[in-house]
Amino acid sequence: MSDPTRLSRRYSTMVVATISLIVLTCAAYLIPMPYVTMRPGPAFDTLGSFDDQPMFTFGKDVKTYPTSGSLDFTTVSVTRADARLSLADAVRAYFSGDVAVVPKSLVYPDNQTAQQSTAVSAAQLDGSKDSSRVAALRAAGYTVTGRPQVAGLTPDGAAAKLLKVGDIITSVGGTKVASSQEAVAAIGETTPGESVAVTVERKGAERTVDVTTRPDADDPSVPRIGVSLGTDYTFPFEIDNNVGREIGGPSAGTMFALAIYDKLTPGELTGGRKIAGTGEIDADGVVGAIGGIRQKMRGAANADASIFLVPQANCSEATDGDDDGLKLVKITKLDDAISSLEALAQDPDAKVPSCS
Repeated sequence: MSDPTRLSRRYSTMVVATISLIVLTCAAYLIPMPYVTMRPGPAFDTLGSFDDQPMFTFGKDVKTYPTSGSLDFTTVSVTRADARLSLADAVRAYFSGDVAVVPKSLVYPDNQTAQQSTAVSAAQLDGSKDSSRVAALRAAGYTVTGRPQVAGLTPDGAAAKLLKVGDIITSVGGTKVASSQEAVAAIGETTPGESVAVTVERKGAERTVDVTTRPDADDPSVPRIGVSLGTDYTFPFEIDNNVGREIGGPSAGTMFALAIYDKLTPGELTGGRKIAGTGEIDADGVVGAIGGIRQKMRGAANADASIFLVPQANCSEATDGDDDGLKLVKITKLDDAISSLEALAQDPDAKVPSCS
């Protein structure tokens, strides 16, 4: 005869186990995890159009040259800052070959909201457009000058009520400055608590204000006035980048610069082929690392690219897996990318710097 007590215990155990499984399953699907996913996004031809208009347009009477093939910048589709990624979603994504699961704090630092993230990405895109224009024009032999400009002010900082965003700094402490680096160096020659005269150009008129420096939060021996600096460039002619705000971040900069250079110089960089790549770029043409390199490679392969330009700092990650049939060309500066593409246009088997 069966023991009713044992059956009762067995039944209770089964009920508890079932309920626990249901609870855990619900938790897996409902409890948000502090992670985001990165997936391959679309590729856009910088030699072509964006939203039914040329990606680049040039000022009147600017001589441009015909191009062929394509120079694609690649993108990554990232989970929105306000999206809820469950454990089940994260696990499914982890086992997908196309998707990366990364801590949310790496993509959205300081718990950025979706609105803040969009604003940051838009600012990065604007900076990328400027630096790519400067780098491309200089590579093509044009002169581009720049002046230090107030890009941001620390709330309640030393200069918060004295300077304005957009002010052009012409001198610090009586010393003329021609770059942001020179302005920072001139401020650094004072001691925290000392007043320094800052002359700026605002709406075509010059004015001088005395700013009392304050000690840096991390190093009290370093003087600060609470401004972030950018550069106001003077271009030899107009170049409009017509990529809209749907695209954000700085990683298209290298491909922007290559497209501008290709259109402003005789010959074709592509050799008629479909080339893709990525990389942040500064005004001196130095190519910096980006995130999501594996996803961008897959996006390039999906767009039928045969060559992919990889920032040197991303080479290790780029070669950690399938190359998706792409020839991975290593670049550190815009000049590297130009010379490699010119060599490959002449000879597809030319030896160029490679990640492999």
